[in-house]
Amino acid sequence: MVSPARENMDDLAFTQVQRIKMGSRAVTIILLCVISGISCNAPGRKKDRSFKASTDSVTAGAQRFRIERNDSCTILTITDPWQGAEGVNHVFYLVGRDQEPLHNDSLSIINVPVEKIICMSSTHVAMIKALGMEKTICGISGTGFIYDSVLAARAANGIIPEIGYDAAINTELIISLNPDLMMMYGVGSESMSYVSRLSGLGIKVVYNADYLETDPLAKAGWIRVFGALYGLEDRADSIYDSIASEYARIRRTVNESSRRRPSVLLGLPYRDTWYISPGNSYISTLIHDAGGEYLWENTTSGFSMPYSIESVYIKALKADFWLNIGTVSTKGEIESFDSRLKNLPAYINGNLYNNTGRMSAGGGNDYWESGTLNPHILLKDIASILNPGIFGDYSLIYYKKIK
Repeated sequence: MVSPARENMDDLAFTQVQRIKMGSRAVTIILLCVISGISCNAPGRKKDRSFKASTDSVTAGAQRFRIERNDSCTILTITDPWQGAEGVNHVFYLVGRDQEPLHNDSLSIINVPVEKIICMSSTHVAMIKALGMEKTICGISGTGFIYDSVLAARAANGIIPEIGYDAAINTELIISLNPDLMMMYGVGSESMSYVSRLSGLGIKVVYNADYLETDPLAKAGWIRVFGALYGLEDRADSIYDSIASEYARIRRTVNESSRRRPSVLLGLPYRDTWYISPGNSYISTLIHDAGGEYLWENTTSGFSMPYSIESVYIKALKADFWLNIGTVSTKGEIESFDSRLKNLPAYINGNLYNNTGRMSAGGGNDYWESGTLNPHILLKDIASILNPGIFGDYSLIYYKKIK
C-alpha cells in the first residue's frame, strides 16, 4: 500500500495511504493524512530551502538514511524511521551474494542484489519499477490500491499476493514467500510489535522513511537506497540527477517570472479538527518552490498541527488557492464537511485543485505512488496552478481542477 494515510494532512498522511483500505483502515488513513502533510523535521529545526544538486548532497540532505561503502560491503543506516523517533538507527550490511558473511547477525546482513522483496507501500513499488526490478516484488500490502496497471494486473491475477497490513498482516504467507527483505514504513512505535514478531521468525525488515523527508528532492533521493539494494547505484544516481536537474530548471523559471506569490490553503477538516501541515514540511516546500505562499509557512513542528475549523476558516479567508482537498471530486462534497466552507474566496473563485489527477479504478492514487519519485512534475503542476500560463499550454498530470 501506500504509506499510511497521507491525505488531508498531506504528506505522511496520504503517502502511504493509498494502501489504507476501508472501514477501520479509514481511520488510519486519516491519521496518516494528518501526519502526511507534515513530512517533518525535528521540532524547532528551520527548513533549508537552498537547492543541493549533487548526488552526494542528496545523501547528506536526506535526514533519514546514509549509505557508506568500503571494500567488503555497503553499510545502509536508516535513522529515526517513524514519526517521533529519536536516536533510532537501524544498520544493515549489504553483502554480495558470492561473499562470505561479515558476522553471525543474519538479520542485519542483506545479500545483494535483492531477488525477492515484499513492499508495504506503493511508493516503494514505484521506485523499484523505475529501476526495472519490478519482477522481484513477491508481495504487496494493499494490492487493490496499486496505480500501475501492469503491477495491478499481476496482483489481480494472484502473481503478487496481498500480505495484509498492520496487526492483520499474514505472517504465514510472508514466511512461505521467503523474501530477502520486507520494506516497511512506520507511523509510530506501535508498529514495532508485529515487526518484532516477523524478525523473530527470521524475516529481515527494513524501514523506509521517505515519507518523513521534508524536502521533495531528499524524498526522491530514496531511490538510491533501492539502487544499493539492487546493485544498481549508477542507474539510481542517473535517475536522481535527471530529477534534480529538472526540478532546478522549473524552480528557476518560477523565480524568474517575478509574479505575486498567491496564498495557499491545504486539506479538509476531520471530526471538527483541521490538521495543518507545518511550514517545515514537504508540501510547504513544494508550494514555496512553485511560487506560492502557504498560509502556515512560518510555523515549525515535528507533527501535524490540530486547529479548530473556526480558526482555520478565519485564516483561509486570505487564501487565493485551495489544494490537496482530501478525496473530494466535486465542490458539493466540500460543503458536506462544513457548509461554511463554500464562503471561502478560493471556493467562490473556483481555485480548487486536488491531487487526484491519476486515480485507479480501485482507488489507488498515483500522487502517492510515482509522485514521490517525480517531485519535478509535482512542482510544475503546482506552479502552473498558482501561475496560470507560466508553462504555456501545459496540462496538469497529478492534479485536477475541482468543479
